[in-house]
Amino acid sequence: MSENPTACILVIGNEVLSGRTQDANVKYIATRLAEIGISLREVRIIPDVHDTIVNTVNEMRASFDHVFTTGGIGPTHDDITSECIAAAFGVPWEPHPEAWERMERSYKPGEFNAARQRMATMPRGATLINNAISIAPGFSMGNVHVMAGVPRIMQAMFDTLAPTLRGGTPIQSRAVHTGGVPEGRIAEGLGAIQDRYPGLDIGSYPYYRPTGNGVAIVAKGTDIAAAEAAIAEVSALMIELGGTPVPGEPPV
Repeated sequence: MSENPTACILVIGNEVLSGRTQDANVKYIATRLAEIGISLREVRIIPDVHDTIVNTVNEMRASFDHVFTTGGIGPTHDDITSECIAAAFGVPWEPHPEAWERMERSYKPGEFNAARQRMATMPRGATLINNAISIAPGFSMGNVHVMAGVPRIMQAMFDTLAPTLRGGTPIQSRAVHTGGVPEGRIAEGLGAIQDRYPGLDIGSYPYYRPTGNGVAIVAKGTDIAAAEAAIAEVSALMIELGGTPVPGEPPV
């Protein structure tokens, strides 16, 4: 791949680990990071456990250029991400003057209660991440960017954050698919193509449809000419094996 900045996503929440809530944020963040030119290298799902969050954040911020967290910054007792980030950085967890003033102003007198005040309490030195959906902001500490778990709010936060991120060459992809050629038959030839294009990630994705099965091949990287050349070779391989290559991903 390239020398683009690297990233990790930490999905924080017992509700995701239990299966009650299906994560809807990773795909959005991953897609946007590729556009910016940031290489997503790892995704972890961790529970609302203080030591786990602190230790994982410290591990990841030392390993990647950017760390994005989702979840755990709401008003309830199990929303502990913010205070854990403070512990990870070794700074006080305290009212953020700007966030506090903004949120207090947005509520009627007496409604800015202790639960809501938690959402305006952050690590000392945090930089706010605003969003157009709700008053409560996310925040950044160094290379750690802390966002909501609710997808619509997370997306609004990321859209605010994105222009401030150090990126690189956009990561693009090209794809081709065919029916009637099992993945096992294409594997050997595909491996040889990957060897010829070490700067690309070439993935094989079998699909199963009522109308027939097949395999999609995706070449992804910062060199779009190389991706197109690799997919041309894949298409030739599909023809050699009796398939009919169709550009792009298969229809859902």
